[in-house]
Amino acid sequence: MELRVLEYFLAVAREESISKAAEFLHLTQPTLSRQLKDLEEELGKQLFLRGSRKVTLTEDGMYLRNRAEEILELVHRTQHDLMQSEEIITGEVAIGCGETDAIRHVVQAILRLQEQYPQIHYSFVSGDSANVLYALDKGLVDFGVVLGQLNLSKYEALPFPTVDTWGILMRKDAPLAQKGYVEAEDLWELPLLLSRQVPQHSRITDWLKRPLDSLHIAAYYNLIYNASIMVEEGLGYALTLDKLINTSGHSSLAFLPLRPALDNELHLIWKRYQVFSRAAEKFLEAVKSVF
Repeated sequence: MELRVLEYFLAVAREESISKAAEFLHLTQPTLSRQLKDLEEELGKQLFLRGSRKVTLTEDGMYLRNRAEEILELVHRTQHDLMQSEEIITGEVAIGCGETDAIRHVVQAILRLQEQYPQIHYSFVSGDSANVLYALDKGLVDFGVVLGQLNLSKYEALPFPTVDTWGILMRKDAPLAQKGYVEAEDLWELPLLLSRQVPQHSRITDWLKRPLDSLHIAAYYNLIYNASIMVEEGLGYALTLDKLINTSGHSSLAFLPLRPALDNELHLIWKRYQVFSRAAEKFLEAVKSVF
């Protein structure tokens, strides 16, 4: 399976037309059709449904499109890294990160690095730990910022100098807001908004002292901003980390820590035996200095 043919395949998937893709690629339509047919025969899968007006991807075709995009992105990044000047360090450092106030430490490292290497650029991919680990495993990011316990058999890890604290985000006019802290018993009868990763966090389920299926789960969320809107509108109480949502000033929301306290460790991780670009190496050096 040649990279050139993957480029052809993606062009057809994007244009939804063999003739339009052939025009874009400066190929004849029969040549492009032959390449696609050879690809399908090589893989033993039908990749397109050819209609009278457009072609659409089959389920196998959609799978290949996702993988082809990842493969070509890695190839382009590798080419860029290898073609860098020996004197000037440029390139992109890609970082996958969960929601945490501790990302400030990473930003501080970037600010230091920019003074010496202003041509290094950075891209951040936000998501929960599952998203971050997927992107890291596929080589779509160089580093990941993850929260909580982690199996480090596949990764190298650098612990953050701070921890995140769990608590409950609620409306300021909620009766519980006057208490100053939250105990497990306070939540047993309340509608809860939980991160979709909570079922995999045994420390949280242990803290709650009850199985999740015995609680009133109003909704699961992925990123906390949308959950904060749900809280503001009165849908429930969100179990989340401190300092992610502004609760000061005129905010209608309040954050109360859990009692007993429940903290999360954080790590900057990267794949074990990872071969870094020079830009990524400099970034890691700067992070270690800040940490």
